[in-house]
Amino acid sequence: MNEKSYLIDESNNGERIDSYIAAAEKELSRSAAAKLISEGFITVNGKQPSKNYRLKTGDRIAVSVPEPVSPEAVSENIPIDIVYEDDDLLVVNKPKGMVVHPAVGNYTGTLVNALLYHCKGSLSGINGVLRPGIVHRIDKDTSGLLIVAKNDFSHRLLAEQIKEHSFTRKYQAVVYGNFKNDEGTVNAPIGRHPVDRKKMTVTEKNSRNAVTHYKVLGRYQGFTHLELILETGRTHQIRVHMAHIGHPVAGDPVYGPKKVIASLNGQCLHAYYIAFKHPRTGEIVELSTELPEYFSEFLKSLYQY
Repeated sequence: MNEKSYLIDESNNGERIDSYIAAAEKELSRSAAAKLISEGFITVNGKQPSKNYRLKTGDRIAVSVPEPVSPEAVSENIPIDIVYEDDDLLVVNKPKGMVVHPAVGNYTGTLVNALLYHCKGSLSGINGVLRPGIVHRIDKDTSGLLIVAKNDFSHRLLAEQIKEHSFTRKYQAVVYGNFKNDEGTVNAPIGRHPVDRKKMTVTEKNSRNAVTHYKVLGRYQGFTHLELILETGRTHQIRVHMAHIGHPVAGDPVYGPKKVIASLNGQCLHAYYIAFKHPRTGEIVELSTELPEYFSEFLKSLYQY
């Protein structure tokens, strides 16, 4: 634990504490300072302040910076739903709410932590120690099928299929509004949002091509049940494309309307089908899963016509 203290003079009177800490501790960002404050590692005059506390002359700040978390993911006995497994790969039905791999704020409880326990370290190492075996990702609050490579040979061949668009991924979603046509395609490039760096958006600037095909499965009052097929695999692709054409995914807190359907606990989006060529045998593997309870119950609550 790295401990330091600071005495506030008149030149810093009235400054926000998170801004002051970020300037004093060069290795800390303002958001990192705010996180340390909320976790009790920073005190003012012996007490835990709010992250927007305004400093006063004479305040004494104590900063205790914890040692960095090891960059290597740890094995955890977390139950996972495995729909297929052999010596080269496995396919997991990931539940809504589970993060795929460790990152800042989520070093435990992830799918990777569970995989390390289940596979006893037998995972590909191409993506490093924090993402062993991970060939592709789905968002935390998107449920469904995810393929995992057990060795580098399988990882490379599966990644090539994704790059060549020969890896089929089908999703189901409930989106806002009604569609005039029963099927269609959204072909619009996706890049980082120019203002909110955590979001993606349809843009011509610093973007990559993105293609999503959709088909209507059911029509409801105010909503539509869709099947969606990814031709490309950009970050948040389905969510961004649906919002772009005026049909955001129900429950999406980022790209949907401000009044979120809280009962869904995130977007109503499920990766229900995948098909790929087995890297070892060359045979086509097709896998599908039933809609999860949150999805089917939401459909039941809607008025169909």
